[in-house]
Amino acid sequence: MKTVEFVQMKDGTKADYELLAELEKPYYALTADRLLEELRKQDDGAVSGYKITRMEHALQCATRAYRDGADIDWVVGALLHDIGDGLAPQNHDRFAAEVVRPFVREEVAWVVEHHGIFQVLYFGHHYGWDRNAREQFKDHPSFQACSDFCERWDQSSFDPDYTYEPLEFFEPMVRQVFARKAYDPEVIREGHAEGLPVQV
Repeated sequence: MKTVEFVQMKDGTKADYELLAELEKPYYALTADRLLEELRKQDDGAVSGYKITRMEHALQCATRAYRDGADIDWVVGALLHDIGDGLAPQNHDRFAAEVVRPFVREEVAWVVEHHGIFQVLYFGHHYGWDRNAREQFKDHPSFQACSDFCERWDQSSFDPDYTYEPLEFFEPMVRQVFARKAYDPEVIREGHAEGLPVQV
């Protein structure tokens, strides 16, 4: 395989970096595959105590979003909102947000990034934490969306009796989202917040 000439990045030439850009394209194209594999790893029951696995939780969240009429950004955001659990359990929300941020609306990435602190509302008092810590974001345009995301999709998706769609159902959506051009302004829609779909 052809390689660059440098051993220190600062010594690289334009040709070196053009070569790297070309060689990295196939790797970038497999991002969806790596994410789907990471989700499958979360089906091993490694996190004890819950009635369902992490993957089942992700599938329940995504299914609820889909059945609520959410668009593809919300559905994929719901599916991947805890993708960081395995590698970054102490800041899984921010980890997941950085995974989806280049490919979904800014609003969805913000909600994924902050869902952890918003979830504290449901259990923080049991640990002596401030269960209203989310209030520091009350003036953010996506505050209500994050609150709704947690209430409607996230906190309610630990139910072993809930019938959800399989991962294969969501695979085409994941592939579609991660095939987008990273940070495309038409996708990111900076400053645009519309919230979750209205419940009927």
